[in-house]
Amino acid sequence: MATQSSAYEGDFQGERAVWLKHGPYEAALLPELGGNLILFRDAEKGFKYLREPEEGEMEDFKANPGIYGIPVLIPPNRYDGGKFAWEGKVYELPVNETDRGNHLHGYMHKLPWTVEYIKGDEHESVVIVSQKVSDGHLYKQYFPFDFTVTLRYTLNADGLHQQVTIVNDGKENMPNLLAFHTAINAPFVPGSQASDYTFKVTIGERREMDERMLPTGRFQPLCPEEERMKTDGVSPYFAEMDNHYTASPQNGRNRMELTDNRTGDVFVYDVGTSYKHWMIWNNGASGKFFCPEPQTNLVNAPNMAGLPAEEIGLFGLQPGERWEETSSFYALKR
Repeated sequence: MATQSSAYEGDFQGERAVWLKHGPYEAALLPELGGNLILFRDAEKGFKYLREPEEGEMEDFKANPGIYGIPVLIPPNRYDGGKFAWEGKVYELPVNETDRGNHLHGYMHKLPWTVEYIKGDEHESVVIVSQKVSDGHLYKQYFPFDFTVTLRYTLNADGLHQQVTIVNDGKENMPNLLAFHTAINAPFVPGSQASDYTFKVTIGERREMDERMLPTGRFQPLCPEEERMKTDGVSPYFAEMDNHYTASPQNGRNRMELTDNRTGDVFVYDVGTSYKHWMIWNNGASGKFFCPEPQTNLVNAPNMAGLPAEEIGLFGLQPGERWEETSSFYALKR
């Protein structure tokens, strides 16, 4: 018997959505609201892996799009005064975190994206969306490079797969600054509580941050619970977290694993090794969701003179060059 699979344009709480379905899995992307892959579910089990807007929450999602689903951040996180230097020039983004005097997260997660491709067959369901920055685009005011960002999401029997590609379409070397502010439900199993959950993630060292949440260039010692994040796991709500860590892949993989210890269900977020940093944010230890955020670059990286570019993930794309990375979301049973 063939696996039921489909990809189609439809609706999600009154908004245009592209739906992907394959076997028990379903996902939906909102092209006009940041290209956000807003939900990933096991419909047969009732599992909701990502934080999605519930009924009545769409206005909150529109006001706070960075804390639902899988928002794409370009450039990610904070930049001192909105400014950053790159190859002898200084670029300036608006200060949108006024209490700290920083620019925060860019605008890609708030802009409409173009749907390039939708396909569903017995093997997989696929959607591709893109953002092309050229003359007339919002980003040209602040980040004056010509480039194209493409997101491909594939749903199949192995789970959800993400491929991101950035191509430099211009004539100047451009910085490649990217992260995903991925919001994971904990609990994701109906009937489970936050206290049933532990997670682990392939972190290395913790960066020291100043009062404006900018890195000082120094490291801080890990507390015992953070050490357990690297080994047998700890509650994602053991304390309030808004922490920046280096990534330290284990067994060739850079990943977060979230375990429901009541049922034995495990949700894996396996990201590429080009992401050299993890931000972990848990919304004040809310007990509902947390965000393990893979980042290519250190917070404020272009302004961190003196730190090795390779270490802080500060790299560029020459004209015509492309950068590509993949991530996967899948379930295990233990």
